[in-house]
Amino acid sequence: MATAAPPETHAPRARLRAARAPLLVVGGAAVAALGLVLVDPHEPGSWGVCPLYALTGLYCAGCGGLRATHDLLVGDVAGAWAMNPLWVLLVPVLLGLWLRWLVRALRTGRRAAAPPAWVALTVAAVLVLYSVARNVPAWAAVLAP
Repeated sequence: MATAAPPETHAPRARLRAARAPLLVVGGAAVAALGLVLVDPHEPGSWGVCPLYALTGLYCAGCGGLRATHDLLVGDVAGAWAMNPLWVLLVPVLLGLWLRWLVRALRTGRRAAAPPAWVALTVAAVLVLYSVARNVPAWAAVLAP
């Protein structure tokens, strides 16, 4: 009669399954990063244009994000800051959250739970306020890309 394998042998598989999502995210980010290094978004039209800016002439929270990411990838922090200061501040936070996600998946073998609703609302509010602030003429010299 066959006996079930002890639970310890299933734990490594569960941890690897739980780590699949964060590893896929970092793989996708690495491919996108390679694309941004190879095709400079500072060249007009190389990555298209922001639809909101093209339609309205207004900057959104993401305007300058590709150029800022390119600048970060090539080591130009000042250039990245000039393109999108919010993104420059968010990159280390996102890297830390990703690392926490990966470590937790590898330690526990459980998939990440969705964040509470207040997190999404706070992020949305920050993005809207930042978008508005970027279009205030007095702040455009600091916040506009």
